[in-house]
Amino acid sequence: MTTPKPKDTLQQIDSNNHFGIHLTLEGYGASRCKLEDRQYISSWLCKMPGELGMHKIAEPLVVKVGEQNQKDPGGISGFVLIAESHISIHTFPLRDFLTADVYTCQNQLNSAAIEAKFRAAFDLQATELQLIRRGLHYPKFNVRTVDSGLAKIHFPDSL
Repeated sequence: MTTPKPKDTLQQIDSNNHFGIHLTLEGYGASRCKLEDRQYISSWLCKMPGELGMHKIAEPLVVKVGEQNQKDPGGISGFVLIAESHISIHTFPLRDFLTADVYTCQNQLNSAAIEAKFRAAFDLQATELQLIRRGLHYPKFNVRTVDSGLAKIHFPDSL
């Protein structure tokens, strides 16, 4: 069962009128064994950037988190920094649920491929996806220059 996708969840967002794309994913009916396996999640986060054509700039940080409250029974949280931004995941093994995001400053993001990778990696039965355009007013040119170690501010006419 796949939850219907919102209109904005297209294969790719092709507009250059933004800084980046933030994909959020909720996964249901996941493998409890995979959701509670810290080493599995760390290994998965380590290889995921390369599979998406992105560049890992630090090793993943993955921690086990205990119960926080009735809504959050605990699980594994992890993220990996990439040159393009980050990939993160939070698992809830007692609920067979995960929530994750992929944020990139690239102008395109193949949401279908990312969803397929999460589905396969965690045996997801259903997903929800959202794509968010970030930085809709991101400057097209530098607004500062460096001259002899001192920053000078320039305000282009397009602001």
